Amino acid sequence: MRHHALHHADPGPGRGIFALPHRAGEALVHVVPVPFEATVSYGTGTADGPRAVRAASPQVDLLDPDFGRPHRVGIFQHPESARVRRWGTDARRAAGPVILGDIDGSARLRRARDRVDGFGARLNTWLEAEVDALLDDGRIVGVLGGDHSVPFGAIRAHAQRCPGLGILHFDAHFDLREAYEGFTWSHASIMHNVLTRIPEVGRLVQVGIRDYSDEELARARSSDRRVVAFLDRDLFSARHQGRPFESVATAIADSLPRNVYVSFDIDCLDPALCPGTGTPVPGGLSFTDAAAILDAVVRSGRHIVGFDLVEVAPQRGDGEWNANVGARLLYKLVGATVRSRVVGVGVE
Repeated sequence: MRHHALHHADPGPGRGIFALPHRAGEALVHVVPVPFEATVSYGTGTADGPRAVRAASPQVDLLDPDFGRPHRVGIFQHPESARVRRWGTDARRAAGPVILGDIDGSARLRRARDRVDGFGARLNTWLEAEVDALLDDGRIVGVLGGDHSVPFGAIRAHAQRCPGLGILHFDAHFDLREAYEGFTWSHASIMHNVLTRIPEVGRLVQVGIRDYSDEELARARSSDRRVVAFLDRDLFSARHQGRPFESVATAIADSLPRNVYVSFDIDCLDPALCPGTGTPVPGGLSFTDAAAILDAVVRSGRHIVGFDLVEVAPQRGDGEWNANVGARLLYKLVGATVRSRVVGVGVE
């Protein structure tokens, strides 16, 4: 069922995300910040992503060339949970020695690993309950991380309402590793956990993949089409063989089922757009490519039921570039989701 717009005029300035005035009860779209990172083993800082994106968001113009004026339905970002931030800090502290050590030879490191996994499980339970409550209230929910382990609970909450759900996964990595570096709830294991622990997920469509292990590639290829991968090199080849990117975007959209959840790791983009992200990889999508794919999903008639944006890591001295790009991506994700489900929110 399609929602109807809650607002029909541009609101005055406010203190909320995107400088909007909406209160929780007025907003159709609710953004849940999750300032949590535990198992990242290269760059850090994603726990500060939600705060930085919020701070950069007033720079975003509210008329989006692809999706119109999604702010008219109301957008509200929840306050950060101090408890979640504390879980992330404690988990990160416990994870460091495990990442650097030989866990098989140390009972102390195994206990530390179990402690990290415990925090991950606690986060999953907390986020699923938060998202469930908002979905029960008829809201559209987006999650703002944090590392890519964060959205598991949100994906499960959406999938249980939409059996056969498709995941549109933007990423430089497959994230199909089982218990990467020993951690069950690793950021590099999120899609492995989704596929093995959420049977309601019908298909995983991955876009921009360009850094992976033999095992992950084999897992994707042997999935009997439950995993469909659009590798970065294939997208590059199609472009340079003269194939219009619009047709590539349409093929991506056509590979998805009716209901879609978007999981967007910012490292799917060219790292010039996200230099602070935890594991930057050369290559990647342009911002315009990503927007074109979201637009193709909307034009195909599919419903985006929810989304997450993860791995935005602000850097000192970068002019808030990571957060600036992240805020614009967040508005695109809101816009695509709203446009796919709400009557009366257009470019007029």
